[in-house]
Amino acid sequence: MQFSENWLRTMVDPKMTSDELAHLLTMSGLEVEEVEAVAPPFSNVVVGHVREMMKHPNADRLNVCQVDVGTGTLLNIVCGAPNVRPGLKVVCAMAGAVLPPGADGKPFEIKVGQLRGVESQGMLCSAKELKLSEEGSGLLELPDDAPIGKNFRDYYALNDLKFTIKLTPNKADCLSVLGVAREVSALTGVTLTAPTFRAVTVNSDEKLPVKISAPDLCGRFSGRVIRNLNAKAVTPDWMKQRLERSGQRSVSALVDISNYVMLELGRPTHVFDLAKIHGGLDVRWGRKGESLKLLNGNTIEIDEWVGVIADDQEIESLAGIMGGDATAVSLDTENIYLEAAFWWPNAIQGRARKYNFSTDAAHRFERGVDYATTVEHIERITALLIEICGTATTQVGPVDDQIVNLPQPQPVKLRTARAQKVIGVALDDQVIADIFTRLALPFTLEDGVFSVNAPSYRFDIEIEEDLIEEVARVYGFENIPTVAPVAANTMIIAPENTRSLFAVRHQLADLGYQEVVNMSFVEAAWEADFGGNTNPIKLQNPIASQLSVMRSTLVGSLVANVRYNLNRKTSRVRAFEIGATYHRDDSVADGALTVAGYHQPKRVAGIAYGPVADEQWGQATRAVDFFDVKADLENLFAPVQLRFVKAEHPALHPGRSAHVLLDGKVIGFIGELHPRWLQKYELPNAPVVFEVEAIALQQRPVPKYDEISKFPGATRDLAVVVKQAVPAQDLLDAFNAAVQASPQGKIVQAIVLFDEYRGKGLEADEKSLAFRFSLQDTQNTLQDDVVEAVMAAAGDAAKQKHGARLRS
Repeated sequence: MQFSENWLRTMVDPKMTSDELAHLLTMSGLEVEEVEAVAPPFSNVVVGHVREMMKHPNADRLNVCQVDVGTGTLLNIVCGAPNVRPGLKVVCAMAGAVLPPGADGKPFEIKVGQLRGVESQGMLCSAKELKLSEEGSGLLELPDDAPIGKNFRDYYALNDLKFTIKLTPNKADCLSVLGVAREVSALTGVTLTAPTFRAVTVNSDEKLPVKISAPDLCGRFSGRVIRNLNAKAVTPDWMKQRLERSGQRSVSALVDISNYVMLELGRPTHVFDLAKIHGGLDVRWGRKGESLKLLNGNTIEIDEWVGVIADDQEIESLAGIMGGDATAVSLDTENIYLEAAFWWPNAIQGRARKYNFSTDAAHRFERGVDYATTVEHIERITALLIEICGTATTQVGPVDDQIVNLPQPQPVKLRTARAQKVIGVALDDQVIADIFTRLALPFTLEDGVFSVNAPSYRFDIEIEEDLIEEVARVYGFENIPTVAPVAANTMIIAPENTRSLFAVRHQLADLGYQEVVNMSFVEAAWEADFGGNTNPIKLQNPIASQLSVMRSTLVGSLVANVRYNLNRKTSRVRAFEIGATYHRDDSVADGALTVAGYHQPKRVAGIAYGPVADEQWGQATRAVDFFDVKADLENLFAPVQLRFVKAEHPALHPGRSAHVLLDGKVIGFIGELHPRWLQKYELPNAPVVFEVEAIALQQRPVPKYDEISKFPGATRDLAVVVKQAVPAQDLLDAFNAAVQASPQGKIVQAIVLFDEYRGKGLEADEKSLAFRFSLQDTQNTLQDDVVEAVMAAAGDAAKQKHGARLRS
């Protein structure tokens, strides 16, 4: 909301500086974002009158003017503006004037000088030269009644400031100069001088037939017919100034008056060209298949979700948002239909955004506009129309006011004791009553309980907390003492078997991975390629057309991170991300951290690309492989033991991927990226990726103390030959089962695969796997017969379950 300070002070003028006023508004909840001068500094510039003009003797495009500036002596000024002429009132910079800086950034000083042999004693100025406008094609022409010699800054009210305030959505009542003035009056106690509404004399009985078919869209519709207006009338300078200083461009008198009243009173209205309306008007919901060409030139498709104003042949306006091009007023318009309505906020909300634009009208109506003053505001606009555009034959019809469905606000109660507790100040009934009186909130008081009836322009007062906020605002947030809260503090100890995601982040960083943070919305192709998700959760209003769906896996973003780094000549990439993924799940209900129908688990994912280590002399260069990342993942979960089971995944190489299992449950996957995606996403080599459930990583067993054995341990190696299709994990499972079934199995501390061999001495479909058994008895010295019995049991299990033979 932007407005002129001078305009505000015509309604309420507190005895305070501009800075103090800005601070007052900010501290009351109307945050002042910017205070800007309406014009840059300049001096010695006055209103002049061109008395005479002749051609320059030495230049075809220059004129020599005799200019009266009220000093008794005419100034001789050379001017080349195309619109200079005798009798014109102009802006004149006299000798010694300092104008705003030009392109070089330096102030421009006017001096007496020679122009093509003729002395020039000043300069006639354009609006652009004074930095009042970008328009600089000619001199700034002033009205004929402009007082000669008057300081131009004073005449044009340039010692003014533009206030820009940032309003929260609940403060729709302050989307006007009157609304802000009401706030300032309440905060300072200075009397409010509101614009007066005098009824215009009606000299016609003409009405336009109007029907409200949708009471849930429009609760009140007021309008009147006005004939024989002069649409070519010039908008007065005072109105233009106020519009421009409120961020509005002057268009034409009819449009300017409507915009002016919107800024003044907060009431968006619409002016129809009466000659272009076919029959009467029908206020209704749209219908599928209808379309409308708007004032901005866009043609939109209408459906049942948006309201419209239609005549007997076509749609004329998008209700509460923007008028249609078909009934737009022009400079040739003579007869108009003036409309002011109350549109239900929930019937306007979101409709403009649906069509990817916003309007001042929609911005106000979707927050709530006063439903009790439509007639008064029509009278205000009518008075301005007659004053500016009226003719001797202007005919004004009566106001046709149709009321079908208005809000029925219920009294809102405020308990003084509750206000004291929430605000933290011992306010009494008298103080609160004074605040409500200043805010023009009618109330009754009984036993410390206020019953307040919200005015028709206050849509933000619905519950007790709204009234408490009003009391705090007017009392002054800066007047509320800063007191530390008094409460019993209890240290909550985190469960010892749960670690935070911050600890997981640190551990991944220790393993050489760098954290990345990506968007939760991704390209639909990523979901199909890396998650096999052909029905992702789509966004209704994506921030970019390609980021149109919610991710169900983190892999796509990590691959994009690798590509980004490769394009910048980074050959080795290690990255991880911890973030939410999004899945449809009808079993999920609404909750504090949940949305019905959607499961949002956190996942931990990592990617490794390029060499295992940076190039160095200590080890040979080789590319990272499945087992390097598998080791990192096992390190991340240690001391918990993971299982890896061969499996297929849409993102991964079918022969180099596995499910990650914990306690028999699949918690994620690991593997090389599929060759198809290497080609599609232009990766020279295959990265290795993993993704696991975050909650599984957070759970870890509590360390338990075990006494170190006093007896020496031993190791035994067992090499077996099996078919190549037999996974090493199956053999480990067989060994573990045999060991647990053996009476002496407790002496086995660990079984580790340490070698794999294929080649000479073995069949083409065979491989040799070597396992090392770590043995130790915590109670006795190991005996050879016990060790041999355990090893024999392990060997027999491999033979029986997988057809293995011992390799000597």
